[in-house]
Amino acid sequence: MTTRTSTTVVVTGATGRAGARVARAAEAAGLTVRAASRARGFDWRDRSTWAPTMRGADAAFLVFPTDVGSPEAAGTVGALAEEAVSLGVRRLVLLSARGEERALPTEAAVRVPGARWTVVRAAWFAQNFSEGPLVEELRLGGELVFPGGEVREPFVDLRDVAEVVVAALTAGERYAGQVLEVSGPRLLTFGEAVAEVGRAAGRELTYTPVPAREYGERLAGFGVPPREVEFLVELFGSLLDGRNAYLSDGVRETLGRAPRDFTEFAREAADAGVWKP
Repeated sequence: MTTRTSTTVVVTGATGRAGARVARAAEAAGLTVRAASRARGFDWRDRSTWAPTMRGADAAFLVFPTDVGSPEAAGTVGALAEEAVSLGVRRLVLLSARGEERALPTEAAVRVPGARWTVVRAAWFAQNFSEGPLVEELRLGGELVFPGGEVREPFVDLRDVAEVVVAALTAGERYAGQVLEVSGPRLLTFGEAVAEVGRAAGRELTYTPVPAREYGERLAGFGVPPREVEFLVELFGSLLDGRNAYLSDGVRETLGRAPRDFTEFAREAADAGVWKP
């Protein structure tokens, strides 16, 4: 009789937007999930917490807590990847961002000797409209002020991102050493996306585009630290310049189906009461 042992995967950011969905998708796929968050004793900025979290695991999903392109990301991700591999973790999947040139050093850092790594580059998350700082503007004020201009973006559902990550974790060598780009099935401007959210929620919602520098001034007014403001201003100024106005086939190539549409996301989030004032 053969005893089947389940693969144990560490999911960093397990309480966040991406990590929580990866954890659920991994459990649904039969993996043993080791949720890694500060509440469970893991801290990206405290190296003493890394070994207890990684020891005995087979794989790890890595999502850096601020941004994959932030100044400290590459060094920290690289150090964690090296420690994980030294403890026997062989499969590493890094969540990255499509079109973010500053993320390239972090993507390179995860490619440590002995690791079977995969990078999943995601388009802008559809769930950024329903979770996190943007949702309060829509819910309470009925307006989204953001430096997206008229650029078109293929907003991707985080459930699709999570399923692609799990496919990379469970498909053996198939996706090892690869970069998988994932997006939604169609291009929308931020104004069009907000309009779809409004229709789903049964509310009049508006989108007001502003220059990245003006948006940075708003963030500073909300108490965001100056260094973070400067990083975000530069990030939005580059990511939202039209470079991402194209579709990627990663969801269909990996999962064998079309990605979820933004309309489906908006309808489900509205039904859950996300944008009710």
